[in-house]
Amino acid sequence: MYSHNMTKALIVGGGVAGPVTAMALQKSGIDATICEAYDRGADGVGAFLTLAVNGIAALGALDLHAAVRDKGFATTKMSLGMGGKRPMAEFGFGAALPDGTGTQTITRAALYGALRDEAVRRGIPIEYGKRLVNAAPEGDGVTAAFADGSSAHADLLIGADGLRSTVRTIIDPKAPPPRYVPLLNTGGYAKGLRLDAEPGHMHMIFGRGCFYSYVVHPGGDVWWFANPRQPEELSKQELAAVGEEQWRAKLLDLFAGEDGPARDLVDASDEIFAGWNTYDFPSVPTWHRDRMIIIGDAAHATSPASGQGASMAIEDAVTLAKCLRDAADVPAAFTAYESLRRTRVERVVAQGKRNGDGKTLGPVMRHVLPLIFKLRKPTPDAMDWMYGHRIDWD
Repeated sequence: MYSHNMTKALIVGGGVAGPVTAMALQKSGIDATICEAYDRGADGVGAFLTLAVNGIAALGALDLHAAVRDKGFATTKMSLGMGGKRPMAEFGFGAALPDGTGTQTITRAALYGALRDEAVRRGIPIEYGKRLVNAAPEGDGVTAAFADGSSAHADLLIGADGLRSTVRTIIDPKAPPPRYVPLLNTGGYAKGLRLDAEPGHMHMIFGRGCFYSYVVHPGGDVWWFANPRQPEELSKQELAAVGEEQWRAKLLDLFAGEDGPARDLVDASDEIFAGWNTYDFPSVPTWHRDRMIIIGDAAHATSPASGQGASMAIEDAVTLAKCLRDAADVPAAFTAYESLRRTRVERVVAQGKRNGDGKTLGPVMRHVLPLIFKLRKPTPDAMDWMYGHRIDWD
């Protein structure tokens, strides 16, 4: 174990992974500053996500799970179905923690806000308007240069800067780009609908024209998302050119003839999320170099179909801090971290890809899939490898 006297870290990216990493490092005796490219926080940005029980367990190592537990709602099970027919299969979201906390559905803004606020409360400095443009080894550390002309030096630099990571490219200029998954994401919050569904039961529906999912909030609103097929990747400009009413019309058209509540969900939503592309990373070859390392989506973005993006980033943060606490030096800590994380996260990415591929069923598979589930019923413990993962901080 090496001395952490005067050890300082720069964390690039202030989303979900950044604040958790900073608080985990703080618990390991390492001071961290978060450098966020945007000039403000991400309050109100984004849709909603599943925070799986394994991610909540990792937050528990930092006494953080209570900070987010009350911001979402318990999501106990998921079923797969075709329109208005009986579900083909039902799955759990992993065993609850000893205090009863299990998988949660939460808005990205609420999760981000809770983690950011707790980081500030714990004395973590967050600097906004710090867009990284370069970083290079210098002495026993790393010097980072920002677009505003400023620079900062630290003992190590952690890239928690997401899918389009600058740190990933600095570490390895030949790093592969994200892989486009031919699905769009949109959705909304439907009000005033009375569906015959228990709160916290996530319904996944293979619609005739579009995959969609909905879950009833305990307060009565219905949170839903849809994944229209999009074979050709759309640019940011092309996506931005599609107005909300165009999204609404597109979804109503895709859901024409559906037996389930798809059209009602669209009609009952005041706003439709502006659509965004889906990406993942099958494998990023190089995670660390010269006291620089990437975590979260920067290293292993997974399709939203895995339900594990935020949880993987949180597990990364806690594992990295533990390795830095316990290893002989920074390079040894980075090596230990990669050995603990790479196989797991790449398996999760692969699972997310399989889940995403299943959303684009052709007419033949729509007939075959129910038979497959009938012949091969999933066992209750089939996903324990994912949900049952725990990090022993002590």
